[in-house]
Amino acid sequence: MRRTGNNRESADRAKVGHFLETTGVRAVPQAGRAPEAGRMNVGVAHSEVNPNTRVMNSRGIWLAYVILVGLLHVVLLSIPFFSIPVVWTLTNVIHNLAMYVFLHTVKGTPFETPDQGKARLLTHWEQMDYGLQFTSSRKFLSISPIVLYLLASFYTKYDAAHFLINTASLLSVLLPKLPQFHGVRLFGINKY
Repeated sequence: MRRTGNNRESADRAKVGHFLETTGVRAVPQAGRAPEAGRMNVGVAHSEVNPNTRVMNSRGIWLAYVILVGLLHVVLLSIPFFSIPVVWTLTNVIHNLAMYVFLHTVKGTPFETPDQGKARLLTHWEQMDYGLQFTSSRKFLSISPIVLYLLASFYTKYDAAHFLINTASLLSVLLPKLPQFHGVRLFGINKY
């Protein structure tokens, strides 16, 4: 017995449906269309004009961020001649310096974008979440230096020298994150 085109199509749908059922995925078949899992766009480029806008919303990026800060702290703790207050202050200052450079100083994208140069004049912070303020990723990146500052202040026992260094470091990364400074270049620094 020969299969017609319609029978072959329904048999293929049944195979995909059986695969999805065995893997625990429910497929809702639509008339005349293959299930969503059967129509994969392999090798297709991302749909974002500028992937910098969504990178901080990627799965696991916040966990990786916290792990990297913890790893920095452990590496600094392993240096024998640093005391605990010095390590906490160094962790805070290095973190905030890296955050300032990568989020508020470096402009453009590391890849070619079809946005006709719009991202070329924006820092990563200004590109993030299409410029929308108070998104979850922006809140996370604003709260994390504050938490690190509080930890550093506590473990340095609010020593005046450490407190001033940590406060200056915190302000250097919190002020550029304010919505009032979106696109602002103070004294023409980093204008081009």
